Amino acid sequence: MANIFRQPETNPIDFAKWTKHTWSMAYTVHQAKTNFSRLLREAEAGQEVVVMRGHKPVAKIVPMHEPQTEPTPFRLVGAFARQIHWTEDAFDPVSDAELQEWGWEWMLDSRKPPETSGKLQG
Repeated sequence: MANIFRQPETNPIDFAKWTKHTWSMAYTVHQAKTNFSRLLREAEAGQEVVVMRGHKPVAKIVPMHEPQTEPTPFRLVGAFARQIHWTEDAFDPVSDAELQEWGWEWMLDSRKPPETSGKLQG
């Protein structure tokens, strides 16, 4: 007796002739459910797989790429502990002579920075 039940197609259907889009692979929902593992392998291989409901595309299976991140620089909390030293007078007020020596004499007369010509220096 001949088999009267038709097996579902496992080949992609060419829906491009009914739509304005062209996809590399298009499957019906039934085909996608039946062959999901194979569709995932195709997506991993770089192909774009489209799932159609009737003549309308409803889903696209595309490969995911790992985000490119720059390596995080090595940071160790407390790496310089007990290696940075200062004297007791490091945070004492600065004398007027020291301000003039370092080029900060404008701080002697007022609390605001000196006037500039309006142009950025650099």
